[in-house]
Amino acid sequence: MVNIESQLFSSGLTLIAGVDEAGRGPCAGPLVVAAVILEDPKDPRWDRINDSKKLTEKVRDELFADIVEHALCYSIIEISVHEIDTFGLHKSNLEGMRRAVNSLQVAPEYVLTDGYPIAGLEVPTLAVWKGDQVAVCISAASILAKVYRDRIMVELDNRYPGYGLSKHKGYITPAHSRALIEFGPTEIHRRSFKNISGLGQ
Repeated sequence: MVNIESQLFSSGLTLIAGVDEAGRGPCAGPLVVAAVILEDPKDPRWDRINDSKKLTEKVRDELFADIVEHALCYSIIEISVHEIDTFGLHKSNLEGMRRAVNSLQVAPEYVLTDGYPIAGLEVPTLAVWKGDQVAVCISAASILAKVYRDRIMVELDNRYPGYGLSKHKGYITPAHSRALIEFGPTEIHRRSFKNISGLGQ
């Protein structure tokens, strides 16, 4: 998991930021982007870190708390539904990544991202294919983003009952689709998504 980071460390780069997002696919709720710098990615403390989708909710919650407490620094950025609908998902995602990196309290020397390169940064970046499976700092960012967003969706479920948001987290499931037909979309639904715009409301 730390091969990429080890190579960067051996070249003298130690402030390595990992960046990842949660919520590209859902048709409801915000996009969340996280950036994190771990002081030592090889610290045994991070041995359990993996792609957030491969971890149980309990383990993700535990690791979220550990990362927040022990990371050198981190940032979490929300991209609103309005911004996604206005500028498009991909552009909003890249802007969220820039904001997340620029919000770190410690300036990174190098940035690793999951899949998408970030233009407009003053430091070198590398887009890593399936980065949340091969770089600890990206995996840590994926955990921060997913846990943070999942908690938002649980809160939104209380505000918008009947859609099952706490279960599917805004993804397009059969239950969510049935609820949209019955109740119509809300202000937290992405109207730029075809399944929402197709409802004609």
